[in-house]
Amino acid sequence: MSSDKVVIRFSNVKKLYKLFKSDKQRLLSLLSKRVKYAEKWAVDDVSFEIKEGESVAIFGVNGAGKSTVLKMITGVTFPTSGWVDVYGRVSALLELTAGFDSELTGKENIYLKCQLMGMRDQEIKDAEKSIIDFAEIGDYINQPTRTYSSGMLARLGFAINVNTEPEIFIVDEALSTGDSRFQEKCLLRVQEIIAKDHVTLLFVTHNLGTATKFCSRGLVMKDGRIIFDGPISEASQLYEGGSY
Repeated sequence: MSSDKVVIRFSNVKKLYKLFKSDKQRLLSLLSKRVKYAEKWAVDDVSFEIKEGESVAIFGVNGAGKSTVLKMITGVTFPTSGWVDVYGRVSALLELTAGFDSELTGKENIYLKCQLMGMRDQEIKDAEKSIIDFAEIGDYINQPTRTYSSGMLARLGFAINVNTEPEIFIVDEALSTGDSRFQEKCLLRVQEIIAKDHVTLLFVTHNLGTATKFCSRGLVMKDGRIIFDGPISEASQLYEGGSY
């Protein structure tokens, strides 16, 4: 159940990307303003609010601006203009393997990633066993992550994000980690997290069935703009119809 407390606020947010023909051109642009480039407004004058405890799905075709919105919420990138305000600890199932130091052990990377999320040492210590047990990578937890397979890294990344008591939980098609048994375990854990009253869910997916199961509100994006914001049933029908 949502409250009146706003935890995510976008105010007239725009995000401009400069598109260069090559990496060489991008590098040269740092030295000279004469290098030509194309402009792409990934997000174009977007405003919305999400309240504590809400469950919101974002729909849109590839390139609609969904990922850029998520990156600004998680602090990976910043708006060209406008304001993005986020209040609460964010746990994002996006790039599950991002942020690991390949020379550190799995256990050391747990502390590294949790500290980056703003957790205190005691909080990390309290969550450590749950993370290790959930990841199911055995003795590898004490080995450098450069020795891990991509699947092991993803499992550790997922375990960290779902065992750190998030206040804002972001899911972007990340429930395909590992074998079918582990995927089911992941799905059940996500359901446990979002069942808590105070947790705010932001879900980006192309799976309408999953979105309507988890979310009550839907945003539909097109060409960097929000063209619909309302009940999940109406948002999913609009997106599925493809007539927007």
